[in-house]
Amino acid sequence: MEIEEMAVRDAYRIRPRIHSDERGAFFESFRDGEFTRVTGHVFRPVQTNFSANHRGVLRGMHGVSLPPGQAKYVTCVRGAVLDVVLDVRVGSPTFGAYDVNLLEPGKGTAVFLPDGMAHGFVSLTHDSCVSYVFDTPYVPGTPFEINPFDPDLGLPWPLTEKPVVAAKDLRAPGLSRAAELGILPRYEDCLAHYARQRAAVPSEFVAEFAGELAGELAGEKE
Repeated sequence: MEIEEMAVRDAYRIRPRIHSDERGAFFESFRDGEFTRVTGHVFRPVQTNFSANHRGVLRGMHGVSLPPGQAKYVTCVRGAVLDVVLDVRVGSPTFGAYDVNLLEPGKGTAVFLPDGMAHGFVSLTHDSCVSYVFDTPYVPGTPFEINPFDPDLGLPWPLTEKPVVAAKDLRAPGLSRAAELGILPRYEDCLAHYARQRAAVPSEFVAEFAGELAGELAGEKE
């Protein structure tokens, strides 16, 4: 698979290698060791959610306070959505930057958001279905919202009709106001959190990771 960092630091786009034959297609969406080797992030899923969406539904921009934090691995398993990742880590070199991806099941593209990001999407088709895999469970009182129509952000929603948006998202503050209110995570706290996650990786995983890397290096020398 191809894993590349987005315009938002620490967020990644994952494009699988698709194997097609007369039966259809098959691809690998996530592999633990390769993901950590390329990104430097440890992602251990503990909860999976799905959302089904009418055309024109806009969900976002949503984040989770740190602590507890919540990293996400997002794919579209039916229909198509335009997905937006926004850096809301105060002090980050890419604070306020965003990246946009078209997610649809035929291509299998996924996006990874570490703790400290906000996420949203607009459904481009009727009955789209989005899968969210999380590394922490839902904790009431920890989610926060950023207004998806914040004029200072100018997020490029491809709207051809009035979107369907939750009232709480329309009432949410813009990014600058959210920073003033102190509801956003700090970049330095996020970096410390990422480091703790890496330090907590079991020794057998470290050995597996080192073995994979050694094998790849040996292959490059041949």
